[in-house]
Amino acid sequence: MSSNSKEAILAAARRTAQAHGYNGLNFRDLAAEVGIKAASIYHYFPSKADLGAAVAKRYWQDTATALETLLADSPDPLRALRRYPETFRWALERDNRMCLGSFMAAEVDDLPEAVKKEVQTFADVNVAWLSKVLAAAVVVSSGDSERRARAIFAAIAGAQLMARSRSDIALYDALIDSYRTAGLLPA
Repeated sequence: MSSNSKEAILAAARRTAQAHGYNGLNFRDLAAEVGIKAASIYHYFPSKADLGAAVAKRYWQDTATALETLLADSPDPLRALRRYPETFRWALERDNRMCLGSFMAAEVDDLPEAVKKEVQTFADVNVAWLSKVLAAAVVVSSGDSERRARAIFAAIAGAQLMARSRSDIALYDALIDSYRTAGLLPA
């Protein structure tokens, strides 16, 4: 088994979790998708909880990197804030997938503690980034930035959920526009 197999398993598990959540992760199906035996997955991930935690951790790490890149590519923090909804739109553009963190958060009662911790970290990473950028853009005072960041994160995740349930990315765009009109997001 190689690190390529581990990466292929993680990639397949991510796609599955974005479409079906944690409860959709099945070693036999993942093995078939990757082209290995189900028992081989246990070499890297001794349990479904280990796999779920690894997928969720990788997801928030990738998200943190993407957000920092978004900020680095947008010297104006206000521009980075305007582009933030794109990070959730990308999942919808890929076969009407949903943000893995949001999908798994909806399953919180059924998640093992290790998975729950990584899912909560995903939300924390987004809120911390939004809070930092809101303060840098002077959209709100630094004392109000975390509260506003939580509202933005929740609103965008909700817009993604509504759009996914209708397989309508235009609905997502319309909701984001309404958040801008209402002043939740910078116009």
